[in-house]
Amino acid sequence: MRIAYITAGAAGMFCGSCMRDNTLVAELQRQGHDALLIPTYTPIRTDEADVSLSRVFFGGINVYLQQKLPLFRYTPRFLDRLLDAKWLLRWVSRFAVKTQAQQLGDLTISMLQGELGHQAKEVDKLVDWLASDVRPEIVNLTNVILSGMVHRLRDRLKVPVLGCLQGDDIFLEMLPEPHRSTAIELIGQHCRQMQGFIATSRYYADFMSEYLRIPRDKIDVVYPGLNLKGHGQPRRTEFPSRPLAAQLDGIGIPSYQAPAADSDQPFTIGYFARICPEKGLHHLVDAFCLLKQMPNTPPCRLRISGWLGANNRAYFEQQKVKLQQAKLLGDFEHVESPSHESKVRFLQSLDVLSVPTTYHEPKGLYVLEAWANGVAVVQPRHGSFPELIEATGGGLLVRPDDPAALAQALRQLLDQPDERRRMGRSGQDAVRQGFDAATMARATLRLYERAVGR
Repeated sequence: MRIAYITAGAAGMFCGSCMRDNTLVAELQRQGHDALLIPTYTPIRTDEADVSLSRVFFGGINVYLQQKLPLFRYTPRFLDRLLDAKWLLRWVSRFAVKTQAQQLGDLTISMLQGELGHQAKEVDKLVDWLASDVRPEIVNLTNVILSGMVHRLRDRLKVPVLGCLQGDDIFLEMLPEPHRSTAIELIGQHCRQMQGFIATSRYYADFMSEYLRIPRDKIDVVYPGLNLKGHGQPRRTEFPSRPLAAQLDGIGIPSYQAPAADSDQPFTIGYFARICPEKGLHHLVDAFCLLKQMPNTPPCRLRISGWLGANNRAYFEQQKVKLQQAKLLGDFEHVESPSHESKVRFLQSLDVLSVPTTYHEPKGLYVLEAWANGVAVVQPRHGSFPELIEATGGGLLVRPDDPAALAQALRQLLDQPDERRRMGRSGQDAVRQGFDAATMARATLRLYERAVGR
């Protein structure tokens, strides 16, 4: 099948949606499909092999200039291509990441107006290229904030257009009024022109059905999946039952290796996600301070890693100040945003992972990555976390925004190493059996085939 998958770069950040999209398209290609990952705004950033096209559409520089200066709405395409150069977009992204969603209201509305907005030229460039060079059988938009182009896509290509639902409301809720309400209204209109939608969890499918007034039966759920290469490397000689071990080894995935029960390392609590308030690092720091104050707490430490942008440096320093005031900086370590290999090593150094988000997470890739390496998790009881933990048995749920409850759960896993390792094994088995890239790609392809059949 020939698939045009249109994704959105995140201004140089590691973005969960970009990483999921890249993994999905790479696996579709591996399974023999002509799948193209087409970046918009900026190049994507991922810690795995980037399979996206070298060309960027709706380049962030052109989009911005066309919004601010009418002259750039009529410039020739060869000049636009110069401004869409990947190296230039990457360089500009270093500054664009500081831009807050609150400042993008007018631009968002214009983009959602599609062929009637200031970026109409960008819509035509992408659609012309798809019609002449690609001729896809189906188009998949990574989010519905890109849906302003749906009318031109349908008119020119005469193929189904699907949309992914994997975090759109997070951006929309940061827009000021009246931009937020206008954007939601425009997206709702565009969604009525789309064949169907793919959500990354049941929770998010239900939520977005109401949020955008999409009929629930138009939304299918396909859980994220990981490329398991490199994950789950041995940590000590401890194997599951021989039939399961033989089965996993037979498909090239190393058998689970639990951390040593008698390790000299202290109990290690980890955080791996973008370092920002919405991911809840401050709740984990508060919980760690409370845990250390509990009577008879064994030695333990806090390790964090993930992408840290300039706009969140002050927030990160605030968390270090709290640890310093509690005299806990010696039990804290920050590991710079890593490569794929060092990310896996980081995860394998943990006894438990917690990313206590303040928003309702629609995906939770970091939870799957922890499980892929046999690490139990403690997560807030909201978003996709309850259904993921129910499906895997890989961790505990706590009240959201409650550092005291989080500290109690961490202490429970500290005091019960056998139960903690059982959760890690359970999570890892579940990821291998149902949250891998091949499973995600097959489920997505079935939806594509159904849409084309209609």
